[in-house]
Amino acid sequence: MAYITLDTQKLKKNYDYLEKLLSKNGITWAVVSKLLCGNKTYLEEVIKLGIKQLCDSRVSNLKVIKSISDQVETVYIKPPPKHSIDEIVKYADISFNTERHTIELLSKEAKKQGKTHKIIIMIETGELREGVLQEEFLDFYDAVFKLPNIEVVGIGTNLTCMYGILPSHDKLVQLCLYEQLIEAKFNKEIEYVSGGASVTVPLIFQGLLPKGINHFRIGETFFLGTDVYNNVTFDQMENNAFQLHAEIIELTEKRMRPIGELGKNLLGETIIFEDSDLSETSNRALIDLGLLDIDEKHIKLKNKNLKIVGASSDMLVVDLGENKENYQVGSLLEFEMDYMGVLRIMNSKYIEKRIKSN
Repeated sequence: MAYITLDTQKLKKNYDYLEKLLSKNGITWAVVSKLLCGNKTYLEEVIKLGIKQLCDSRVSNLKVIKSISDQVETVYIKPPPKHSIDEIVKYADISFNTERHTIELLSKEAKKQGKTHKIIIMIETGELREGVLQEEFLDFYDAVFKLPNIEVVGIGTNLTCMYGILPSHDKLVQLCLYEQLIEAKFNKEIEYVSGGASVTVPLIFQGLLPKGINHFRIGETFFLGTDVYNNVTFDQMENNAFQLHAEIIELTEKRMRPIGELGKNLLGETIIFEDSDLSETSNRALIDLGLLDIDEKHIKLKNKNLKIVGASSDMLVVDLGENKENYQVGSLLEFEMDYMGVLRIMNSKYIEKRIKSN
């Protein structure tokens, strides 16, 4: 069997640290919960911490959040697809938008449901993912302000997620200037200047975050304590709130090199082995975990003396060397994961999700 655990004490430590840091700097923030893939048990633990706003990119996950607490404000954080407009208005209090026609559909659906739907308009600042072009944003806001049942509550931008474009003081100042221009031209108050994400947190310490940035959306730093900008862990935070455990289902001393003509494996790769004595052996363990659940590049064994030497759809192969720790069939191996590792595991229905509280 294989299972993942969430250490609620470590997660609380991360939450308390971020809450203190951001509130001290006049910043409201939302947890980006898409890492949890809508798992109700884990979402309940997050909501218990006192989170007031949760962001997700799947409307089904927002539905789960609303089933836990209708007091939590939900945010749909990608441009809404047309076929999901009715559910987005129903389960998302706020949505991120970049297409005028989509907002028109949201307006019609919000009127139908007797609601006012809030939106944050995303501006393109260099990442070339979602965002209204800078030369078009004034006309865009002008048209959207006229729509019924729509309340524009923010302006935002996305950086780093696709091409790795890092946030900078100049880019974020530019976003603040756009907000000021909109308020002056249309005599409207914009509540959120949402320019902050996990990668933006270090700019607070560097004194490079413009005062106008007042809203952050944080996922990886909250869950994994990661300083995304510098690819390290914040000293004051926990990076292993999630732990993966997988069972040894076979343990045998075998040759270290396969025998026979080498073709392509299931990934279409031809593995090249270094020259060595074909009689050389080691203790090899098969693990009840495979590529269907995880990409081996995104996990590492907690025991540094062990090494992953192969993978198939449903099993990993681990070299135990001389097996000095005396692992047996049925023993559990522990793994640490990065963000994408946790995301893949959480998305696997075959991996049990457990809570660790101590």
